[in-house]
Formats: sequence, C-alpha cells, structure tokens
Amino acid sequence: MVPIHGLNGPGLDEVGLCAWIAQAEPGETLVYHRGFLAVDATSVVSRLSSEQQSSLQQVAAAAMRAADQGLVHLVQTRLGPDEFAYIAIARPRPGPPGAPLSMRLLEAA
Repeated sequence: MVPIHGLNGPGLDEVGLCAWIAQAEPGETLVYHRGFLAVDATSVVSRLSSEQQSSLQQVAAAAMRAADQGLVHLVQTRLGPDEFAYIAIARPRPGPPGAPLSMRLLEAA
C-alpha cells in the first residue's frame, strides 16, 4: 500500500493518480487521501488551504471516474475518530487485449 495524500503528507494531484492507475498491477493499492474526505473538501469546515481543497476535489473526482470506468475499486477504512484512509485498488484492465489504457483514462476525464 502506498500512502500519498493526506493532511500531513505530500499531495497527490490528478495526473499523479492517473499515472499510478496506468502502471499499477491488479490488486495494488494506493491511499489517495487520509482524513475525512467530505469535510476536507468542503471550504466551510476544512482545515486544508483552498489550493489543497481544490486538488483533493480533483483527485477524488478522478478516482470516481476511474472506478466508473472499471479501472479501480474504491474503498475506505476507518483509522480513528473522523479519520479514514481512502484507497484505490487496481483492477484487471478492462477491454480487449492491447486496448490503450491512456484512451480509457482520457475518456474518463
């Protein structure tokens, strides 16, 4: 498991998430956020800067699009009170063999 994004860690942007999806083997996991996503992405209650909130919103939207395309499973696990790890799990590549993943990621954008 590779932790990437959280209140105290380095940020992951949408491009970084897509790059991970493109190279991840089925079953590999990535923690794309650690905290409380609904709170952290909402300007009224978030402790993140507006730039971090925007980045988090983009990463979360990209993760959801990738899940909709069948590229990842999205799960979460509770770490403590009001703290969760949001995890993407790489799935086997959909589509015919040789189908370019970059095209599927672009379609999901």
